[in-house]
Amino acid sequence: MKKSLFIFTLVFILNSNAQHKAVLYDFASLPQTLLINPGAEINYKSHFGVPLTSGWYGELGLSGFVLSDLFIANGVDINQKIATIASGISPNDNLKLNAQIEVLSAGYWRNRNTYLSVGFYQEFEAIIYFPNDLITLGIEGNSDYLSRVFELSQINFKADLLGVMHIGISKKINEKLTIGGRFKIYSSAMNITSTNNTGTFTTTLGSNNTYTSALAKVNLNVKSSGIYENDLLVTAPAVHLKNSFFGGNLGAGIDVGVTYHSTPQLQFSASLLDVGFVKHAKRIKNISATGSFNFEGLEFEYAAGMRDYWKELENSFEEQVRTSENQKSYISWRSAKLNAAIKYSYGEKRSIKCYDNSHKNVYKNAFGAQLYSIFRPLKQQFAFTGFYETSFSDAVHAKITYTIDDYSYANIGLGAAAQIRNINCYVILDNITKLLDVSKANNVSLQLGFNFIFN
Repeated sequence: MKKSLFIFTLVFILNSNAQHKAVLYDFASLPQTLLINPGAEINYKSHFGVPLTSGWYGELGLSGFVLSDLFIANGVDINQKIATIASGISPNDNLKLNAQIEVLSAGYWRNRNTYLSVGFYQEFEAIIYFPNDLITLGIEGNSDYLSRVFELSQINFKADLLGVMHIGISKKINEKLTIGGRFKIYSSAMNITSTNNTGTFTTTLGSNNTYTSALAKVNLNVKSSGIYENDLLVTAPAVHLKNSFFGGNLGAGIDVGVTYHSTPQLQFSASLLDVGFVKHAKRIKNISATGSFNFEGLEFEYAAGMRDYWKELENSFEEQVRTSENQKSYISWRSAKLNAAIKYSYGEKRSIKCYDNSHKNVYKNAFGAQLYSIFRPLKQQFAFTGFYETSFSDAVHAKITYTIDDYSYANIGLGAAAQIRNINCYVILDNITKLLDVSKANNVSLQLGFNFIFN
């Protein structure tokens, strides 16, 4: 039963439908780079994305183990595999998921120095930290762990499904400096969050019975919006889709970015994304549990008129560990992201025609490094990327990256972009060395799209 529950939970999470786009960042002047750095340089007159196909992105990250550790056919008993995984993970290990669909996207030069862009995309983002203590307790029980303190504070997870309407501006200050900003309106279709939990569970040798089990200083909470409607679970995708278009749980945020050339060949850039919040006020269901409870077993009295011992135990537990439910509004903060990069261009130099009929010198090759960080509920996560990019012609570009992060020390990404007349297309793959067997990968992602670009 324990084994089946563990596997079912894992498979459910992995099939639920986080965001480091190292290859896309400042790549081939794609319109989608404006979503990562609103201060990116733009060399075309205007663009608009093919509706629903201009930007598809999906990412899965898993730290602590890979799926092949559990399902590979190597003769090891499944219970032993589960025990090995449980003993090897830590409360910092997690599962992250991110999926994004760009519904609408467009932009144009308003004047010689100002590029305006607008759009709407839908995004699902989740991170679930593995509560190592509770996983061990659930799989192995407590009899072999006398006096061990199991921490309930390890329960940490957050998931969001929302629509994002945005308008951005990229302003060319001079030949060296470009700055930009983007204003966002968030419409949350679904949110569930559980953080800042406290409490412990401990089993010791008892005085009146063999064992004493104690829940101490329990303070657990789960906040949710959009998941329940009139106490009924919302399962229809159409309802969540509708609620992502100004469905009542609204918020706002900003992105800012900059690109600076200290020389024609040396470029610095940076961006800060999703500094914002959502106010959840509709379809709310919050649950909390607080208190302490000691249990030394049941002492039966053999007398006329049997007592309902289990009911007495239930009443005693409910008196000491109180649970409550409310529909109070709350605020959830977006996961802010930071990018910073340095790039050096070299090789064959050619001239391209820009949006204002002037000409700009570009180089065939470039290499550099990028730092990425995202603010998570438990701790800030970092990634460091080295990259090389080249242009095979004015219309065909490629980029390769090597990333070190919490999920992998050898993540190789590859991107390609091409433009045929006014049609632009791109495809980006992460962790390409694991594509033949993704069950051995800690992190995989795919991004692709089509745009119309006018020079």
